Amino acid sequence: MDVIEAIQKRHSYRGKYKSDPVPKKDLIEIMKAGLAAPSGCNKQTTSLIAVDDPELLKKLRSVIDPPVGETAPAMICILSKRIFAYRDRCFAVQDYSAAIENMLLAVTALGYQSCWYEGHITDEDRIGCQMAQILGVPDEYRLVCFLPVGIAESEPVPPQKKNFEERAWFNSFPG
Repeated sequence: MDVIEAIQKRHSYRGKYKSDPVPKKDLIEIMKAGLAAPSGCNKQTTSLIAVDDPELLKKLRSVIDPPVGETAPAMICILSKRIFAYRDRCFAVQDYSAAIENMLLAVTALGYQSCWYEGHITDEDRIGCQMAQILGVPDEYRLVCFLPVGIAESEPVPPQKKNFEERAWFNSFPG
């Protein structure tokens, strides 16, 4: 699958997953894709933890309320570290966003499904902090997102997108 095809096929999957394990070699490939993403001033503020141990997954899922991705046989937790890159600017959000999109494309190219869960775990209930504690993440990092990874139990349904002409133009804004 080439990159353009992966981009067109990638959709957030919120359904159930088959119990087939995700081979470590595939998790490594996905994480390498994430770490290959651009990073503001090359500060490399994003780190990753892949979890495929069933007991550890069970502990992590016990704090994710309401539950999401609960049947995926693996998850990748995305960590961010605030590092000033240029004057008083930190590009950590842009860094981990690029890493996540690269991983979502790799997930698709390898035949798996996933969904970007961020707001769900960074709200006032601090689920990301609880997950980080379970994983032994040092205080200077924030667990900002997780991606469940697995084979979809059902066919993903692509969302309805607006027409190209409604959102993209040449040379100026229409009007």
